[in-house]
Formats: sequence, structure tokens, C-alpha cells
Amino acid sequence: VQLQASGGGLVHAGGPLRLSCAVSDLTSESVAIGWFRQAPGKEREGVACTHNRVSSTYYADSVSGRFTISTDNVKNTVYLQMNSLKPEDTAVYYCAMNRRGFLRSLWAGTADYWGQGTLVTVSS
Repeated sequence: VQLQASGGGLVHAGGPLRLSCAVSDLTSESVAIGWFRQAPGKEREGVACTHNRVSSTYYADSVSGRFTISTDNVKNTVYLQMNSLKPEDTAVYYCAMNRRGFLRSLWAGTADYWGQGTLVTVSS
């Protein structure tokens, strides 16, 4: 399985940005998939995670109400819609997958696959 993240860039505070994670195979198994980020000098943190077949989602408190994770099983793509961006959202964003579908484990950082990361920079 390969994960390819894209969509990062430079955006002004308050603006939107949508990240995409193309997955080589999203539908043949029941999986948990999500987004993580790592800012300079900080540890990696979970942003949003979901399941491709069960309606269950985790969001970090810092992004709840501003970010939305969604999956398109036809396009084999996971999206992270980010609205009302803040300078503190600046980080490298990674998508990740737990192929056994363990959402809670993925949220804790236990992933079988990681994408390469895409940089999001929010200017004030």
C-alpha cells in the first residue's frame, strides 16, 4: 500500500486549504486512516482520523470545528479540509493508515503505512 500526500502550500491566516492523500488501495479492506502533523521543534501529533467503512472520527481539540476529514472510496483518496487556518497550524502534514482498522491505535500513532508529508505554512 502506498500513500501519497499533496495539497500543502502557503496560505494566509483565516484561509482554507485542502490536503489529499491518494491511497493505492482504500476499499479492499477495513482500515483506519488519518492525518498527523509535526511542527518544527515539536512532536508529531494526531490531527484527524477516520475509518473507511465505519462512521467514526477523531479530531484534535485544536482543530475541531475547523478541519474535516473525509474519504472518497471511488477515488481512493482521503481529504483534510482545513478552514480558518492559524499560524500555529504550520507543520508538515502526513497521512497514515492502520490496515487492521484500529482507529484508536492509529490515533495513538500506530500505523502500518505513512505518506511522505506535505508542508503547510500559514502566514499571519
